[in-house]
Amino acid sequence: MSLDVAALRAHFPSLASGLAHFDGPGGTQTPAVVGEAIARTITAPLSNRGTVAPSERNAEDAVDGFRHAFAELLGASPRGIVYGRSATQIAYDISRALAKTWRPGDEVVVTRLDHDSNVRPWIQAADAVGATVRWLPLDAGTAELDLRGLDDIVNERTRLVAVTAASNLLGTKPPVARIAARAHEVGALVYVDGVHYTAHAAVDTAALGADFFVCSPYKLYGPHCAALAADPALLESLRPDKLLPSTDAVPERFELGTLPYEIMAGATAAVDFIASLGTGGSRCERLVSANEAIDRHELRLRGRIEHGLADFGERVALHSIAAERTSTLFLTFADRDPYEACRFLAERDVVAPAGTFYAHEPFAALGLDVEAGVRVGLAPYNDDAEVDRLLTGLADCL
Repeated sequence: MSLDVAALRAHFPSLASGLAHFDGPGGTQTPAVVGEAIARTITAPLSNRGTVAPSERNAEDAVDGFRHAFAELLGASPRGIVYGRSATQIAYDISRALAKTWRPGDEVVVTRLDHDSNVRPWIQAADAVGATVRWLPLDAGTAELDLRGLDDIVNERTRLVAVTAASNLLGTKPPVARIAARAHEVGALVYVDGVHYTAHAAVDTAALGADFFVCSPYKLYGPHCAALAADPALLESLRPDKLLPSTDAVPERFELGTLPYEIMAGATAAVDFIASLGTGGSRCERLVSANEAIDRHELRLRGRIEHGLADFGERVALHSIAAERTSTLFLTFADRDPYEACRFLAERDVVAPAGTFYAHEPFAALGLDVEAGVRVGLAPYNDDAEVDRLLTGLADCL
């Protein structure tokens, strides 16, 4: 199947502004059904969770709906879905819980490709208990992880490997399953940052080999929050810090305080919106179909942008060059400040932000002489006319 992009765009009220949004990697635009689900939930009778009053059952339904929706999106068990305020918050919570079992001499592996939210929490947790941090390097020439030393870096002392499924800066999709297989050979756990990946692929946590997989609904048309998928038995083995009266049940033992039921309902509506773009019987089948169609559409547009960038010659450097990557492109310019280029495009109603986007390690690994670049990220609501505007805007800027 193919996407009906014009019909899809009609679901996004914000697109009526005329802005061409190439800032999806930082957060996508939101369809009306998501906002309606949030409003409907928060204005209906709503109480703390329970089974007696209708308002209590509404809260229960919001939580249950969220768990089942993200279990289907991520190929996990509903009992293994943990709600979080952000992927950063979840990484800090899980790293602290796991670090209780680490000792001096244990090792934790992080990568030079990851967003800092999948680097710093692990470094800080390791430092707190005297564990050693080791790195999987990034090859700047290919924009891919250098795995030649994988068997040495991930060894019998390794307790955890943290790796992204797709770089939010470069779009690079590393071979997570290969890295996970090595980690599991030596008894290590694998924590996968799927925040960027989930917006551009059908997720199968088992195929990836992810013991933990985190995503952020606001990167896929939902509200600002996060979801973690893990085996319930693994979650049962962890003892996070929590209040004494709060439940010790899984996954609730990881969710501190009263949950935002309206946000959870909005996130569920975002999953259902994605499913509505696909074909098939079950929601799982429709999600897979939809993500395949989204990927084809975005990659076609990415090809058009790359073809257009080639015409600029050495004036534009494209750093997103990995063989396997998403529809996200990171650019720097020979004689233009990236923030100037960003402002120039914004004046023409093209949103393509400048910065390093919390991707501290990959940006440093590129060894660039500049302090930032422009990131162009495609979403399913982008169309050919917007690509034309982007390329025209860059041509005028240069």
